Amino acid sequence: MKTLFFKLFVLLTFFLNTSSLYAGSVQFPKFIQQQMNLTAEINDANASQSSIQAVLKKQELLYSQKIDSVMSKRSEYLEKVESYESEIFALKKIITINKRAHNKYAVMRDEVALKSYLILRNQNKMIKSVLISLDSPTIEEYEEKLNKITIENQNFINKLATDDYREVLTLSHESRLLTITQKNIRDFYLLKDVNSDMIGYLYKYASKMYRLNKYAKYHLIVPAIKINSLEFVQLINPTLEHYGLSVVKLFFIFLLIVFIYIFRKIVYVWLEKLLLRIDFLEAYSEEILNKLRKSIEILIIIINVNMIFYVYNNFSSDDAVSKIFNIIYGFYFTLFIYKTINTVASVKLEHLSRDSSNVQNDLVNVGIKIVNFIIIVIGILIMMFFAGVNLTAVLSGLGIGGFAVAFAAKDTISNFFGTLSILFSDVFSQGDWIEIDGKEGVVVELGLRVTTIRTFDNALIAIPNGTFASKDIKNWNKRILGRRIKMHIGVKYDSKSEDIQNAVEQIREMLDKHPQIATKATKYTHRNRRHNMAKLVSKDDLEGVKNTLMVYLDEFSDSSINILVYCFTKSTLWAEWLEAKEDVMHKIMAILEENSLEFAFPSLSVYHENQIPLGEK
Repeated sequence: MKTLFFKLFVLLTFFLNTSSLYAGSVQFPKFIQQQMNLTAEINDANASQSSIQAVLKKQELLYSQKIDSVMSKRSEYLEKVESYESEIFALKKIITINKRAHNKYAVMRDEVALKSYLILRNQNKMIKSVLISLDSPTIEEYEEKLNKITIENQNFINKLATDDYREVLTLSHESRLLTITQKNIRDFYLLKDVNSDMIGYLYKYASKMYRLNKYAKYHLIVPAIKINSLEFVQLINPTLEHYGLSVVKLFFIFLLIVFIYIFRKIVYVWLEKLLLRIDFLEAYSEEILNKLRKSIEILIIIINVNMIFYVYNNFSSDDAVSKIFNIIYGFYFTLFIYKTINTVASVKLEHLSRDSSNVQNDLVNVGIKIVNFIIIVIGILIMMFFAGVNLTAVLSGLGIGGFAVAFAAKDTISNFFGTLSILFSDVFSQGDWIEIDGKEGVVVELGLRVTTIRTFDNALIAIPNGTFASKDIKNWNKRILGRRIKMHIGVKYDSKSEDIQNAVEQIREMLDKHPQIATKATKYTHRNRRHNMAKLVSKDDLEGVKNTLMVYLDEFSDSSINILVYCFTKSTLWAEWLEAKEDVMHKIMAILEENSLEFAFPSLSVYHENQIPLGEK
């Protein structure tokens, strides 16, 4: 029985030895085998300098082609990474058996083969990690990860290279086992050199791989590799790379410029359709597009520059540059909103002015200014946010410094509330003739801080709105009927009472029938203002209706007997008032002439007493 087991053990050992002899030769991937052969040529002591240079060129070309191949099939490579698990598992089992059989060279042969497979597996692991790291936001972050990956790879290789097999290479024996062992040792050393070369080329082509990975994300890697494979491109690229450029980059930049130029036309069409879809902007679409056209063209140029920089920077963005462009985009976003709202407002105001609407212009103007102020503040906050400013700290700081700001800007705040007071109290409006604090003129515009008045001598006065809260304001335009004519007509003291009485009656009758003088019979229409309807006041006094007509003998003055003429014209306009007043004065003169009355002039009479002649008593 023992003899049978011994025979079986011998047969099994023989079988394992022969199978391990067959399995002892490492099967390297084609690319690795090519690099090992080239490395062997370089290490050949008889190799000349020129032959070494030729081999190095070939080696570099193969690495470049391999990178293109791996990057073009990146996803497939990541899914099907060779791990050599079966080979490693089998070799470990065989090494255990050979150790029990005390077969020294068989153990050495398989240990070296195992180390080679472990290096191959670690290489694939390294390449996989590198491919995953290519998704880093910036090339600097990718290079940091590459350093960690290569250091891990080198530490692993150093752990495997603890044994020195050089003495075995010097042995001379015709044993097939020794021959394969020596071959495995040489391949192991060559593979270590190839691994070092691989790391060197990973660093050399770091930017290229990062760039190709970006091209792969945008599905541009196939044309990029085809362009790079052209001979004249390979000649030009080394020169361009000194400036961070390449033929592929220039080609994509050119395509980008053409695309954005065409895209500009599409933007106008799309924007017009968008404006037409928004109901309240449909009527203003043409005006808005005209206002925004130049800004859009500048913005498209800025976007083009931004995209060119993005391509130049290997399809990655720089934080500082991104902040600058984001601030610019925030500015143009605010500008578009600002222009759109103001365009709509200007067109609407134009329609209102043509329709003679009763909308208060001052309220609209101030409302637009407040809205513009809010837009500008929000725009500044957006740009500050893109610039990296902590808005929470800024806003909390405003609360802390609000008291100091309010104290320093108390006049500005006073003027702002003065504006609100004027708007809500309806004291005067744009175009009104007012008089305040000795200043008189027509209101040009009610602003947030000041009200501008055009004086009758054509000067422009700016009055702070806070002034109107503490000064008396005389408004000559807050009336719809009646501008006063008041005069005293002086006739001589030698006039007859009957003539004066007739003249007074005729003047009263003339004014009552005058077409430009307001009387009790004059018809007028109240302005339909909602805020006035709810007030318990006289509408005539509130809206300015005067139709009083009085002609009376008024007083005996120093040099004349005065007749009072007190009436109101129908029109409140100055020119029409002057015209009516002139006509009334001509008719009064005619009435006085008709009644033999003369105008009295200021005079002084001197009376002398009769003097008694001397000598008389």
